[in-house]
Amino acid sequence: MTAAAEMGADVIGGIPHFEFTREYAVESLKFLMKLAETQDKLVDVHCDEIDDPQSRSLETLATLALESGMGDKVTASHTTAMGSYNDAYTYKLFRLLKMSHINFIANPLVNTNLGGRFDSYPKRRGMTRVKELTQDGINVAFGEDDLKDPWYPMGNGNMLDPVEMGIHVGHLMGYNDILNAYQFVTTNAAKAMHITDHYGIEVGKPANCIIMNNDNFYNALNERSEILYSIHKGNILVKTTPKKVDNRLSL
Repeated sequence: MTAAAEMGADVIGGIPHFEFTREYAVESLKFLMKLAETQDKLVDVHCDEIDDPQSRSLETLATLALESGMGDKVTASHTTAMGSYNDAYTYKLFRLLKMSHINFIANPLVNTNLGGRFDSYPKRRGMTRVKELTQDGINVAFGEDDLKDPWYPMGNGNMLDPVEMGIHVGHLMGYNDILNAYQFVTTNAAKAMHITDHYGIEVGKPANCIIMNNDNFYNALNERSEILYSIHKGNILVKTTPKKVDNRLSL
């Protein structure tokens, strides 16, 4: 990992819940956080991606982010164990999470596939507490994590898929929740990746965007509107002709 960082890797990763013991997990987190701090890198940890409520590497990661001052340069991905934490512990944990300023990335498709697979019933949904984190002002993004591999054998890279799954599983079905759900894969994700200086629809930033055939995101998601234009650095890469429906129904 040190060699990779010195060769120019942008992000340092880890997977502490795969370690044999909690002590090893803590040791691995201290190592990767120190490496990231020394090399001035971002951190993205596959953290507590397990249904075990005793898997609590998140508290260590958040504490290290707080004490080192790395804050929002640190991202905890998955954190599916949080869906199994008791509420008293979670209430205490959220204070630390907010103080630390770390980001979260949920991966609704693979999380719902892998989560709860060892349960009979009740069967856990497998996703972290997206709604509660968001309501507490903590930055949450959605990702795919897997495409057509052993952990998730489907997927085509369309980010509407994790958005739709995420708002269903996370009980984010209010109109405004749906209307603003695009932020999970746009502005929130850009914050986690530290690319807000050149990301977004603003004068002076690169014209990288897609234009969908609808008037708002609620309708675009609900109707699965086609992408009319895919634009990169101001150039139209792909243009789609809107579909035409020959409606022969007479009422």
